[in-house]
Amino acid sequence: MKFVTIVGARPQFIKAAPLSTELRKEHEECLVHTGQHYNDNMSDVFFRELNIPPPDVHLGVGSGSHAAQTAAMLTGIEQVLLEVKPDAVIIYGDTNSTVAGVLAAAKLHIPVAHVEAGLRSFDRRMPEEINRVVADHLSTWLFAPSQVSVRQLAAEGIVEGVHDVGDIMADSVRLFAPLARERSDVLARLKLESGEYFAATVHRAANTDERSRLSGIFEGLSAAPIPVVLPLHPRTKAAIDRHGLKSFIEGASQTIRIIDPLGYLDMLQLQQNAAAVLTDSGGIQKEAYYLGVPCITLRDETEWMETVEAGWNRLVGADAPRIAEAVKGFLSSKRKNRPQLYGDGHAAERVVCYFDDDK
Repeated sequence: MKFVTIVGARPQFIKAAPLSTELRKEHEECLVHTGQHYNDNMSDVFFRELNIPPPDVHLGVGSGSHAAQTAAMLTGIEQVLLEVKPDAVIIYGDTNSTVAGVLAAAKLHIPVAHVEAGLRSFDRRMPEEINRVVADHLSTWLFAPSQVSVRQLAAEGIVEGVHDVGDIMADSVRLFAPLARERSDVLARLKLESGEYFAATVHRAANTDERSRLSGIFEGLSAAPIPVVLPLHPRTKAAIDRHGLKSFIEGASQTIRIIDPLGYLDMLQLQQNAAAVLTDSGGIQKEAYYLGVPCITLRDETEWMETVEAGWNRLVGADAPRIAEAVKGFLSSKRKNRPQLYGDGHAAERVVCYFDDDK
């Protein structure tokens, strides 16, 4: 079969790495990079580190409003699909690249495979929620990471083509965490000791667009009893400047240590040696779980409630006292066993098997 795979953002590069490797053993793949994430630290480094083949097409869309970005992607993807004439299109997750890919393919009557289908936060204010709902309702194959996702699809009347294959990011952690331990020198570069710092990420629009939420998060982080290492997303950097929070963060520099974005291997190494992870990223919540590191989620809801129910993740929103309390509580509490929530790290092989069965 001939596939066109659509990627454009950091989490999609991570998810594509194991599936592209497996897919190309028997099939043909044209990899399209929309350019949604476009600088070296947010894009190119992932292709180098994860041995992802260079994109066959780079649309170079860049940043912009949701409408402008999605429209530019739609135009570019449609042209690629008309020229390549694939048997199917593969999309990942819930970004604007995801929804542009599924819309372009559906209007050309090309079957779509959605990897990481069935996730729901049940918050339609999140652009990601709109993207994943649209993608699921237009896809032919829906590769879900868990039975919870399967049930959520069934609740919306989606039952055909649904397969619980496990989480593709578990494949990536299984493959690359040992490599990170071997190759990454991020702890030495940053002069960090294992277990003596927190790792944090903040990038969600819901947190960066509102000054009160972003300031609450930084106030909570500044109360941490050990340093918080924060690789700074470009969106968050712009929001800090826009909201006038730079002086506050500089005043908290003894606690909050801001660094440039990291590649995947460095980020895995930073996470697996942290005392805990604080994040509003869905992907990093799962990575922390797979690595056995407690997670504090800086959101009011999560698509990965199983990690909360298992006792490894805590929702605190953007409330400074709740963040500070959660940090202290996680440091003093003992972790439970980690059940295998999202498969065994071989989702890519299962996805390809379903494609082979449908040839």
